[in-house]
This record gives sequence, C-alpha cells and structure tokens, in this order.
Amino acid sequence: MKPDLSWVLDDVISVRGARHAILVSADGLLLERSSEIPRDEAETNAAAMSSMQSLSRAVAGFVAGGKGVWKQTLLEYDGGWIFLIAAGSGAYMAVSAALDVDMEVMSIRMQQQVAALGRALSTQPRQSTGAEA
Repeated sequence: MKPDLSWVLDDVISVRGARHAILVSADGLLLERSSEIPRDEAETNAAAMSSMQSLSRAVAGFVAGGKGVWKQTLLEYDGGWIFLIAAGSGAYMAVSAALDVDMEVMSIRMQQQVAALGRALSTQPRQSTGAEA
C-alpha cells in the first residue's frame, strides 16, 4: 500500500496563485497529485517533469564555471509558471502557478514541504538487541 502523500501537495497548493502540484519519480511515474488535476493530465506532466529535471541536471555545469549543482527549475509561460525541485532521492515536486504567484513564497513553501516529506518517509534504524546473528 502506497503512503498518502497528498498532505504535502495540499499545503503547497494553498499558496495564492498555485494551481496544480505533482510528485514524480525520476523515471517519470506519477507518485501523487493534487485533487485539481485529472489523473491522465498529471501522468503526462509527470513524464515531462522527469525529462525536465534530467535536462536541468545535464546543463547544471553551465553555471558557476562548470561547478553548478541543480537546485530548482523555473519555467515561464504565457499563462503562468512551473516550479520543479528535488523531493528526496529519485523524486521531484512540480507545481503549476499563475503569473501573479509570489515566487519567493512558492519556492520556500516547496522547500519546507520537501523537508517535511523527507522526515515523514525516513525510517529510524533498528536498535540492536545485543544478540549476534
């Protein structure tokens, strides 16, 4: 049974101007979506966002004299923005937003939720019982 990760996206979508949010695996599979986006549209965008993060990582060396490391991709369109950030090992969060979104608030909220997601999905190491196998 897959964990319910909708709480991560619900908080991001509460930012004024946010439209849709998806969690995507590195290989393009949809992990979670906000309720406002139909599943088929979310799956199509998940595949595209996987390609976008791959492309963004590939050109990171173009920044800072070849020592750039990808952190976030921001895409502008006639009708708004797409924010894309890493959301843990092999996962990414993408958010669609209106043109008038507060970009700083959106970026900070996404980073906060990604951090919360990492804490929620991490597992504490088991305590040794002292018995040797």
